[in-house]
Amino acid sequence: MLAAMAFLSAIITIGLAIRGREVAVPDVVKMKAQDAAARLGGLGLEMKIEDRVFSELPAESVVRQSPRAGENVKRTQRVHVLLSLGPQKIIVPAVVNKNLRRARIELLQAGLQVGHVSSVHSLGIETDTVAEQDPGSQNATARSPRVNLLVSLGEPEKAYVMPELLGLTLSEAQRRLAAAGLVFGQITTVAVAGQAQGGVVQQWPVHGMRVTPGAKVELQVGE
Repeated sequence: MLAAMAFLSAIITIGLAIRGREVAVPDVVKMKAQDAAARLGGLGLEMKIEDRVFSELPAESVVRQSPRAGENVKRTQRVHVLLSLGPQKIIVPAVVNKNLRRARIELLQAGLQVGHVSSVHSLGIETDTVAEQDPGSQNATARSPRVNLLVSLGEPEKAYVMPELLGLTLSEAQRRLAAAGLVFGQITTVAVAGQAQGGVVQQWPVHGMRVTPGAKVELQVGE
């Protein structure tokens, strides 16, 4: 009985020690950054500023926090916050169909910045040209100083499915490769029992792989 009570007491002590190293995250939303940092620091927590956005809150006020208020975390953990740049209305310029360099200039002139830039192959849109923007030019209220852009990589690269060449003669394989825009690469001979002389016994890329025009195809033929 005494041993069981001692074990239970030890478990309770360990649990209290663990909980003693935790603290409930306070609500710092709407607080000034300096006050929020002091409030968090008083509890052994560190504040990390992740970004700044336009909002109706006064500049340098906390707009959002993570972890949320009330969550239990270990002391010394960071609380990530977004700070306000204050309210601001900016006409977002239309930069779609302009090259990326020009888009950067126009955004800077409007008091904005280029945010995340993604790229994609686009039909009918030249390389390095803006295909989409977010927010769009119709959005007069910019809640962030950053405008994300989708930039064209130009026309999609043409590709084919590698044809089956096994069992064909070299002349037959050449005709099939030419029809697919492919060319012979290295050709080696190998002795294979039961195979017709001069027939293709191995190929690389193999049948079904994605290949692009001009790709070289390596073959092994029976001797």
